[in-house]
Amino acid sequence: MKHRISLVVIALHSIFVFEACKVGPNFKAARNEIDSAAIYRYDSIQLAMQDSVLNISWWELFADPVLEELIEIGLRENKDVLIASSRIEQASAQLGLTKADLWPSIGYSAGAVRGNVVQGAPIDGATNIFTGFGTLNWELDFWGKFRRANEAARAELIATDYGRRTVQIGLISSIVGTYYQLLDFRWREYISRKTLELRQESLNIIQARYDNGIVPEIDLNQAQIQRAIAASAVPLYQRQVAQTENALGILLGRNPGPITLGVELDNQKLPPDIPVGLPSMLMERRPDILQAEALLHAQTARIGVAVAQRFPAVSLTGLLGVASNDISTLTSNDPAFSAGAALLGPIFEFGKNKRRVEVERKKTEQVLYEYERTVITAFQEVEDALVEIHTLKDELQARQDHVTAAQNAQNLSKERYDKGVTSFLELIESQRQAFEAELSLSETTQKLFNGYVKLYKALGGGWLSEEEMNVAQQNVNE
Repeated sequence: MKHRISLVVIALHSIFVFEACKVGPNFKAARNEIDSAAIYRYDSIQLAMQDSVLNISWWELFADPVLEELIEIGLRENKDVLIASSRIEQASAQLGLTKADLWPSIGYSAGAVRGNVVQGAPIDGATNIFTGFGTLNWELDFWGKFRRANEAARAELIATDYGRRTVQIGLISSIVGTYYQLLDFRWREYISRKTLELRQESLNIIQARYDNGIVPEIDLNQAQIQRAIAASAVPLYQRQVAQTENALGILLGRNPGPITLGVELDNQKLPPDIPVGLPSMLMERRPDILQAEALLHAQTARIGVAVAQRFPAVSLTGLLGVASNDISTLTSNDPAFSAGAALLGPIFEFGKNKRRVEVERKKTEQVLYEYERTVITAFQEVEDALVEIHTLKDELQARQDHVTAAQNAQNLSKERYDKGVTSFLELIESQRQAFEAELSLSETTQKLFNGYVKLYKALGGGWLSEEEMNVAQQNVNE
């Protein structure tokens, strides 16, 4: 028993002595090597973001309680979010599995054998052998193989957590974007129905005038064409409304079906502009960038695992128990024990272990490139969203002026036609322009709202809670 205790003490002493010995490169954050622009070109509020701006739930800026409720449902029931949460639990279990390799494996064995061979040597006559032992096997982590593997597993856990945030932000953006698309289609359906009613009234008047021989048949045909155009737009937008509702239902994690909406599109208020901060801040904010960085950390640690496999492994084994050739005296005999150490290492394997390290280094190089690609793509998405908002604001103002002028022209053309001053062609052209102007205004309004959605998503979104933000920050600091 004393031998076994001494063995454990020696092993623990060795662990502390070699704790600092970990082969392979130590991870260094790659964000410091990224060359970022000084400012965004279309950022009209060039201020550094404050914590209050960083931590907002940006979808609340739209001030639509129905939308906020839909987001809560989606975060709770969406299947992709549930899958991402399950992956975090899986990664946590994998970390626990990897940590176990740092410690000895303690087990037991028992057996009963009858024969005339003991430990490979023949004996006279057959005999019984009964054994019961506790066992210990421990591969000492001299070169940091298990610690590097544990480092990689922990980095993967952090990456999985950021992966869930990426899924959540993508889900929120999809819900908000689909919500405004649905408002757009519903408003266009309303415009189409309103236009259909007006053109039906106009057709009734033209039909009566034609029946009385006041107008030619061409006027009647033109009125019928305009009514048919409006009539065909109604089922078009009905279909798009239904399909968009179905898509939104799936995002919520529910069966497709009708969706109750809040404020109509023409009464929605644009959210206030917020400072987007410096481009360099994006690398500390976006979860997909942080996820890519954590994956780079994990892959860097795997180089150390591969390097450690080039060195000999030192293992300790111990056995303590009882043995007897008579089961009745099994517990009365003196304890049986054994203790040993083994050294196992490669000598010549035709470059296999060297190539293994090279493979992991190349994988790390590829993950680094993926990280850099993620970063520059993030810069692009912010720039695209900023220019989209900037230009869509000007376009929206032009669309509103277009609608005002087109509706006024339509009214004037109707008066001129009723007084016989102009032809019916002028009236139907004015009606067509007014109809298209209203549809375009609805579409542009939706695009502007979704421009804000794209910007908030590109900036990394808001934390869902203060607790989540603190946990994520702890993970980064560790």
